[in-house]
Amino acid sequence: MSNSIFYCLLLLVLALFFNNLLLPCLSLTSFIFGDSLVDSGNNDYLITLSKADSPPYGIDFSASRGQPTGRFTNGRTVSDIIGQSLGVRNFPPPFLAPNSQDNATHSGINYASGSAGILMETGTLFIGRIPLQKQVDYFELTKANIVAKIGEKATKKLLKNSLFSVAIGSNDILNYIQPSIPFIGQKNVEPRLHKLGASKFVIVGIGPLGCIPFVRAMKLDWFEKCSIEVNELIQGYNRKLNMKLRLMNEELGQKAVFVYANSYDIFKDIIFNNLHYGFENAKDPCCGGYFPPFLCFKGKDTNKTSSLMCEDRSKYVFWDAYHPTEAANLIIANKLLDGDQTVTSPLNIRQLFQ
Repeated sequence: MSNSIFYCLLLLVLALFFNNLLLPCLSLTSFIFGDSLVDSGNNDYLITLSKADSPPYGIDFSASRGQPTGRFTNGRTVSDIIGQSLGVRNFPPPFLAPNSQDNATHSGINYASGSAGILMETGTLFIGRIPLQKQVDYFELTKANIVAKIGEKATKKLLKNSLFSVAIGSNDILNYIQPSIPFIGQKNVEPRLHKLGASKFVIVGIGPLGCIPFVRAMKLDWFEKCSIEVNELIQGYNRKLNMKLRLMNEELGQKAVFVYANSYDIFKDIIFNNLHYGFENAKDPCCGGYFPPFLCFKGKDTNKTSSLMCEDRSKYVFWDAYHPTEAANLIIANKLLDGDQTVTSPLNIRQLFQ
């Protein structure tokens, strides 16, 4: 199972590499690929069961004055925070939003989609979503639009000074471990982008899904911090991914740099040492509770906070049964930006840009 997901992701990374998608030294434009951890609202434009378009989602997102934006958290995502730290102007809009292409040359585009996976079949239960392969298709459309506006030479320069991030894979694992839902993962994703160029990537490993409230509830590990079985599966996948990226760095030398982002150890450290980071609860979701359908929402009176939401979001690691709070995202983003080689290797993101 994990081999199938791993090789699909690897082929897509190589496809991006050969299509000259460059991670810059100083980035002002950001192109984001991934799932609900970095979705900024694409699913709002789909017929899907995976949406974050109602309160209290976005309650702490200052840019929207606390209104839902389609982000699956109470505030900013990790990509939002990293982009702001590196000088990305504004937040890249979701690709499916009206007139999103107008922002491609000065802020970038977000292609991420809640419930999406590396495999095309992942997330079928939720109906609409944008698999990684389709996200790359959408980027090709964006690139064509940019070329039409500013020409090939200027487009190449723009992409060389843009941030490209890939954060996906969690839903492929979740679909595998959920009962009564078969994991269909035998197909390989065909590499599609084969053009010139050298690339710098940050590839994010899968976090400790065995620790999220949804998985602990499903495994009936109510009083345990994490599901060992699920986390061992993820660690095996992450080890193979990290090992392959190291080999590619050795083989390609100065032609490319592949940075592995160890989100697993970062997030697990936050959970087990939550008091050190200023949290009071690293087990329960702030909003929505443990029980199916794990919904986070406000009551009929939108002027009042739902009884299902905690009073102080900054004290909780988990926003809902699946996703971190903005407070946790801020810690993760800062560690990816400035951490040592135990969390990002061979460089951290800021060193890569410098």
